[in-house]
Amino acid sequence: MTACAPVPAPRRLPELLSRTAARHPDRPALRADDEEMTFARLDDLTSRAAAWLHSLNIAPGDRVALLLPNVPAFAVLYYGVLRAGAVVVPVNPALKAREVAHCLADAGASLLLTWHEGADEAARGARWAGTRHHAVEPASLTAALQGHDPAGPAPGTSSDDTAVILYTSGTTGKPKGAELTHANLVANVAAAVDLMRLGPDDVVFGALPLFHSFGQVIGLNCAVATGACLTLLRRFDAARALSLIERERVTVFLGVPTMYTLLLGREDTADHDVSSLRLCACGGSPLPVEVLRGFEERFGCAVLEGYGLSESSPLACINRIDRERIAGTVGTPIDGVEMRIVDRWGKEVPDGETGEIVIRGHNVMKGYWRRPEATAEAVRDGWLHTGDLGTRDATGVFRVVDRIKDVIIRGGFNVYPREVEEALYRHPAVAEASVLGVPHPVHGEEVAAAVVLRAGAEATPEQIRDFVRDEVAGFKYPRVVWIADRLPKGPTGKILRREIVLPPELTAFTEGPGPR
Repeated sequence: MTACAPVPAPRRLPELLSRTAARHPDRPALRADDEEMTFARLDDLTSRAAAWLHSLNIAPGDRVALLLPNVPAFAVLYYGVLRAGAVVVPVNPALKAREVAHCLADAGASLLLTWHEGADEAARGARWAGTRHHAVEPASLTAALQGHDPAGPAPGTSSDDTAVILYTSGTTGKPKGAELTHANLVANVAAAVDLMRLGPDDVVFGALPLFHSFGQVIGLNCAVATGACLTLLRRFDAARALSLIERERVTVFLGVPTMYTLLLGREDTADHDVSSLRLCACGGSPLPVEVLRGFEERFGCAVLEGYGLSESSPLACINRIDRERIAGTVGTPIDGVEMRIVDRWGKEVPDGETGEIVIRGHNVMKGYWRRPEATAEAVRDGWLHTGDLGTRDATGVFRVVDRIKDVIIRGGFNVYPREVEEALYRHPAVAEASVLGVPHPVHGEEVAAAVVLRAGAEATPEQIRDFVRDEVAGFKYPRVVWIADRLPKGPTGKILRREIVLPPELTAFTEGPGPR
């Protein structure tokens, strides 16, 4: 009897969908409130979307920008663009016109597709960039797609072609577009699916923005690859999230630290049945140890903290389900990926010492779109230099310390904000905290902390300062502490340290010695 030849692994992202639709046509692919879309329906609509885009003169290699919230239409157009052989340029719906124009002009986008609601800024940005703009809403989009026969695979596209251009947050200047290939993303999906043991019976929580790498790759693409259902939430809200987990019987929760903090801060968690949860994954920024421990105890579910960035497709390193997890660490590199800790000259440092995290493997981006100098600076000899500081222990487990640019140098001593933040989170009244450096005439920089208190909790800045002084070395504790109503956050809920401003009444502190 002749053995069947093994089925080759998918090489391009649209193959993930077509294969799953063939295996599980009637299973729900997406849910959003009362709307449900099966894999067969999603597969059909994306094929028609490719034909519709061809009718709009979109050719293979063209860049098509998508500016939509977490709605099923995002997935339809995302895979439709890829099936047409074009490149997806996801854009944050919260951007203002000038920021949208930069992304469109930099990418050379041929078309911008936006949601029909709240697209005024995007439309203005498209006009400034000279990019065609088309607003979509559910009924008219479906009608338009039904008017086209399903398109076949785009000819001539390969796994090494660019699939997505993800614009970085621009913390060090104008946002740059990280080019991720089909091969980058397919390999990252395969690794994540294996690590999460994702299958067709899973329901994945989909509140992470789909325009962002975490929600797009680890959420949407992983669910599509396995036949799992992605249940969408347009904007994260802790109360709605709890109801969604209970109603949809969510099994896999994907979130950033702020989401875990907000859920842990709810007093009504016992009123919701969250027993369906089997796995939680956290990324985007370090998860405070106290939040991790409190969440696992309250929700009875393991939280796997991982690490990655847009330039690494995004997953590079994560804790494992079947191994001991050490709170505060991000585990070990995924299969096919290497990580090192190096000094400023690129030389690997001994285990336990702090240095820059560098990454090499199938997940490293093709480069920055049309930025050869920036690419050469970021990727050297195949190693992606992340700009993140970290350590590796003798067992190969990595820990993220901080961003290189966020290190505070006080009187010649390095202070890592995350270490001080961990101490702040141990205070029973603290719900959120962010530590930053402020100018000081004597010490060069001084340690400052903005704190949000838990609901109903009381504490003075002096009490919080004294608490941390007992937790860390004398040069590390924050001499400046203030209570804030909220902290600025990005689209994924990540606290934006760079946007925190010292209150006017405290600026005098930066002009004199202050407390020692």
